[in-house]
Amino acid sequence: MTDHYRPTPGTPMEDLDTPCLIIDMDDLDNNMDVIANTYAGTSAKLRGHAKNHKTPAIAHRQIRRGGTVGGVCAAKVSEAEVMVHGGISSVFITSEIIELMKIDRLCSLADQAEMLVACDQAANARDISRAAQSRGVEVGVVIELETGLARCGVRDVDQGVALAKEIASLPGLRFRGVMSHQTIPDMPDREDRAVEAARTIKGVIDLKDAIESEGIPMDIVSTGETWSYDVAAEIPGVTEIQGGSYLMMETHYSYMTEFHYAGKILTTIISTPNPGIAIGDAGVRAVSSLSGMPTVFDRPGVTVGNMDSDHSVFKVESGASLVVGDQVLLIPAQQDAMVSRWDRFIGLRGGKVEVVWDIQARGCHN
Repeated sequence: MTDHYRPTPGTPMEDLDTPCLIIDMDDLDNNMDVIANTYAGTSAKLRGHAKNHKTPAIAHRQIRRGGTVGGVCAAKVSEAEVMVHGGISSVFITSEIIELMKIDRLCSLADQAEMLVACDQAANARDISRAAQSRGVEVGVVIELETGLARCGVRDVDQGVALAKEIASLPGLRFRGVMSHQTIPDMPDREDRAVEAARTIKGVIDLKDAIESEGIPMDIVSTGETWSYDVAAEIPGVTEIQGGSYLMMETHYSYMTEFHYAGKILTTIISTPNPGIAIGDAGVRAVSSLSGMPTVFDRPGVTVGNMDSDHSVFKVESGASLVVGDQVLLIPAQQDAMVSRWDRFIGLRGGKVEVVWDIQARGCHN
């Protein structure tokens, strides 16, 4: 939501203008520390996905906290531009970049930072090579293997090996490795996660081995995500984990209790028109319903019944209470879409504003 509201440090939460997007700084630090501790003794490290927070200041905080490769992922060239211009020294665009104008923008970043990009077709690699040559830069290329999402990526090992040979032969490119991305349904326990990660990541390790058997070196196997952040790091050969959602958290990852809900929408009750019903001043425009209704944080007996563009309708069970003026915190089902609706995060510690961060990559769709 575009606005110019910027509370000063020290402002109590109860005095904040709502709706607003907040970060609990203690929860944010907890989530970063889980990552730092998990990867302290592993060869694999996190490459945090900037599409989740879209904020260079947060990316720098992740990197300083530890457990990372010292860089980030981005979904779009425009996101990558914000990260590079914000001082991030290594950015991996995990989407295929096909349009020539975007390829030129990608290559223009490569003389300012280490730039990596996903690829699944030889024609695309040749286009990137020509643009990199014309600018006198080198771009790192990572082959994507499709592992079950029915999206981008080469479909088998032979296709991947042929593409690796092509990339390795092209000037202006450096073949860096392979990547995959996968998901898991329901609410798995750690054993389920380990089994599924081993099954889905096996393909990318097989592709790595096949390419290296052709005498083509690589240094990156980038795979995993929040649900497999710990188990993927135990799979021999994996070098990077593309974790994103763990940072702010969302209800789809409620089974991962080591991470805390850091990003929330603060809303105020503006009406109680009927018994058991209360209306809040945050709707779909503030929270997003991309993956379902948000959950109410730490208020037993209160749920979100439905939302319009600017209001939430809360159902209040017997024994629970909401009155006009009460503040309610909403946890989204999906963080990325929510964050992209706001201009800034308001960071709170101990119930007071500690920092305000501009979400500089908000709306970066290109």
